[in-house]
Amino acid sequence: MNLRLEHARAVTRREFLSRGGKLGLGAMALEGLLAKGLATTQAVNPLAPKAPPLPAKIKSVIYLSMSGAPPQHDLFDWKPELVKHHMQECPAEFLKGQTFAFIKGTPKLLGTLAKFAQYGQSGTWVSEHLPHFQKIVDDVAVVRSMNTTQFNHAPAELYLHTGNMLAGSASIGAWATYGLGSENQDLPGFVVLLSGGTDPTGGKATWGSGFLPSVYQGVQCRAAGEPILYANNPAGMTRESRRESLDALKTLNEAEAKQFGDAETVTRIAQYELAYRMQMSVPGVMDISKEKPETIEMYGAKPGEASFANNCLLARRLVEKGVRYVHLFDWGWDMHGTGKDNDLLNGLPKKCGNVDQASAALVEDLKQRGLLDSTLVVWGGEFGRTPMNEARGGSTFLGRDHHPHAFTLWMAGGGIKKGLNFGATDELGYFVTEDKVTVRDLQATILHLFGLDPYKFAFRYQGLNNRLIGPTNEGQIVNGILT
Repeated sequence: MNLRLEHARAVTRREFLSRGGKLGLGAMALEGLLAKGLATTQAVNPLAPKAPPLPAKIKSVIYLSMSGAPPQHDLFDWKPELVKHHMQECPAEFLKGQTFAFIKGTPKLLGTLAKFAQYGQSGTWVSEHLPHFQKIVDDVAVVRSMNTTQFNHAPAELYLHTGNMLAGSASIGAWATYGLGSENQDLPGFVVLLSGGTDPTGGKATWGSGFLPSVYQGVQCRAAGEPILYANNPAGMTRESRRESLDALKTLNEAEAKQFGDAETVTRIAQYELAYRMQMSVPGVMDISKEKPETIEMYGAKPGEASFANNCLLARRLVEKGVRYVHLFDWGWDMHGTGKDNDLLNGLPKKCGNVDQASAALVEDLKQRGLLDSTLVVWGGEFGRTPMNEARGGSTFLGRDHHPHAFTLWMAGGGIKKGLNFGATDELGYFVTEDKVTVRDLQATILHLFGLDPYKFAFRYQGLNNRLIGPTNEGQIVNGILT
């Protein structure tokens, strides 16, 4: 028996690398990790602010996600021809080769029942459902030519916010904090706020870190009750004893990071320390009752409640404190018309009433405080709605099915042209006819505004240089909306 061979076979990989360190192999590996910042003898802060590699137009983003997809025909994309042919059969050319989730047979066209008019010096067409938005149209760019590849809620939300229709990729907020860190070390770099009664259909993966270190994932905060669950000390533990225990854990984790160079060990240290600091900083910034009464009234907020209005006011407070990315999800925009809560006659006006005032107030408030020039605000859903009526299950309520080919969103803030109407759709609002903007284009543009090169900004994982805009650099910066 060859004892040397048998002994070699019994040596584990960890033992080999550990012993190899004496011969220089482990030392070389550790040196490489140290060069990349993945392991240190003293824990580094992954969220330390970093200068963008390119000139930046913004420091932060507030993304207002209308989870469920608002019907653009009833809010932004005014189509007189669609109204003219209301309840007439849809032309065959729009149906050929197309499939819909809930529309069967030959559907009828559905003209909006909402009144439209032009507002501002830009002459932007806006529905009567958005009276507050009408007042800020000259501060925003309305993009009516959005396009996506997905037509189901969860894949579409994941694709929009993580660049992949499957769970497991990094969200835009995670990419932003990975690339730029956070300007406030006592608050998360990426905060998520929810309204509408539940999570978005894409779930928590829409604000996850995916293959990036978990320190960059979104931290969900609440406008009512305990701001961040499980951040407080357990019963019987004082802040002093918590500090002592964290110091002991830090020593152990630093030793592990030095030995094995695991990025998640460094992340663990940073997260423990951030949670400790947040115990003091978060309650203050999340308390909107400290705002002036006229500011609270401007948003339509009510301290102590969980609402979209409260979340918009919180979003302004967070970016004011240096948070990099704030993502608001408002669930309940799935207007299929199966009942009063999700039809165009009752459900849509109700949802607009919940978000219109606060969305407009957010833009106005940021502008008044000199923050709009350094903050990007985005408002929109994950896809669009059909120009046809959806008679689902014999319902008499008016609704629209999912539609990936065309939808509308608006943007305001740093680097965005004001009072701009960008892109167009055909006479029925079915296909984009001018200046198509894909989801990848939107992602590339947001990274560009941050001063990050969307084509070079990548993270090596499973042998690939993973990018938000995909491995083949699909997205194009939308220069037509930029100053």
